[in-house]
Order: sequence, then C-alpha cells, then structure tokens
Amino acid sequence: MYKLDALQYPYDALEPVIDQKTVEVHHGKHHQTYVNNLNKAIEGLDLKEQTIEELLRDLSQVPDERRQAVINHGGGHYNHLVYWATMTPGGAKEPQGELAKAIDETFGGFEKFKEAFEKAGAGQFGSGWAWLVLDKGEMKIVQSSNQDSPVSKGMTPLLVNDVWEHAYYLKYQNRRADYLSAWWPLVNWDIVAARYAKAK
Repeated sequence: MYKLDALQYPYDALEPVIDQKTVEVHHGKHHQTYVNNLNKAIEGLDLKEQTIEELLRDLSQVPDERRQAVINHGGGHYNHLVYWATMTPGGAKEPQGELAKAIDETFGGFEKFKEAFEKAGAGQFGSGWAWLVLDKGEMKIVQSSNQDSPVSKGMTPLLVNDVWEHAYYLKYQNRRADYLSAWWPLVNWDIVAARYAKAK
C-alpha cells in the first residue's frame, strides 16, 4: 500500500508564487485522494512491493480491468511526487554544471528553454503536465494529459510543472501563463541536476 508523506517544506513556503491555501488543498486533498484511490485500485492484487515509479514503468503486471485506474491514480501520485520535489523555497535562479550545459546545447540557452517549457505548459489542452525529460538519452520537453506519466513510456522525468487548474486557480484564476512564468524561482535545480546525473 502506498502512503502520502509530508512535504519537505511548510505549506506556506512557496509564497508568494503559490499561496498556502492552494498547497494545503493540492497536497492534503487532491494528492491524498490519488493515493487513496490507487490503493483501492491495487487492493487484492498479487503485486511485489515496489515504488510507484516501478509500478508505472511496467503496467503489464496490472490486470486489464484495473490498468486505467492505476494509470489515473498511480500517475496522479507519482506525478505529484515529482512536482513537489521539483520545488523548494529560495532555490537557485538557474541550473549549473552539466545540466546547464545540456540545456544550452539542446535548446540554445536557458531563456529559450524557459520559453519553450512555458509554451508547452500553456498549450496543454485541459488538464495535464509540462515535463523536461530524458528519452533514450535525448533531452526534450513533453506534455502529458490528465495523469498520464512519461515514465510509462520509458522516459525519465527531470523537471515538471502541474497545469491542472487546482495547481494555480485560487491565485491566478484563468491566467495559466502568468503562473508558468512566475514559477521559476521555486525550481530546485539541485534535484533536477541529480535526476539528470543519475539518468544520463
């Protein structure tokens, strides 16, 4: 069975970019519901003990009649875990070292990367996510709808932003683009760099 751990920072730590009430509801209500429903979806199944990432990387072990529920709720759990860990109060302003070099080589510079990432987030129709991933060694920006996760397609997430309305609506209402552009000071580039170093 899976459980929801406390965040590594207080609910008000992402102010003023993301308000305390949004984080409280997002983590304590939305994310918790995904965990609860994931546990219901796998109840009674003979699955080995494994991380949620391992489960999503091999969905063939889940019976057909329960697979979509695991994609929805397991993806909801995993995607949020990556999202919360991607952020930190008072993070570095931009990536450094090998990660910065890879971003520069792939996108033509950090500012161009940010522009492309924000475009992906703003252009995601309806609910979903914007990701920076490694896909067979290639760094790329991808979108995913609902709670689909790139790990189920063999990709390794490096960075993610949640563009479901519950992630930003209390503060930004329908101004998703404003939320995306305001979000960068929260990025924990040390975590992103560690993911990159492990995956490359």
